[in-house]
Amino acid sequence: QVQLVESGGGLVQAGGSLRLSCAASGIIFSINAMGWYRQAPGKQRELVATITSGGTTNYADSVKGRFTISRDNAKNTVYLQMNSLKPEDTAVYYCNAEIVDYRLTLLGYWGQGTQVTVSS
Repeated sequence: QVQLVESGGGLVQAGGSLRLSCAASGIIFSINAMGWYRQAPGKQRELVATITSGGTTNYADSVKGRFTISRDNAKNTVYLQMNSLKPEDTAVYYCNAEIVDYRLTLLGYWGQGTQVTVSS
């Protein structure tokens, strides 16, 4: 029933910007932490940024100062503003969320992923 859908990926030149969005839908009681992960070809999936329901954020060292995570609790949506993009940022970006559904069951959910490609 619960589903996460990402959007906003694409192809940009180095130094450019993209804004990713992830919207949660379904019968949701509450959403706790939300975050963004990424996976490049041949590499493990890694954490990019997380944000709690209270607004506390954490970032991977590689994106600090360039990426900003935010959320709109009323819309059940999390965003990732990516500035000063580098070719090393190229990856599939996945949204993740801890969600309590209408049965009051806490589960982790993943989006389908959105491709971000940064050219040099």
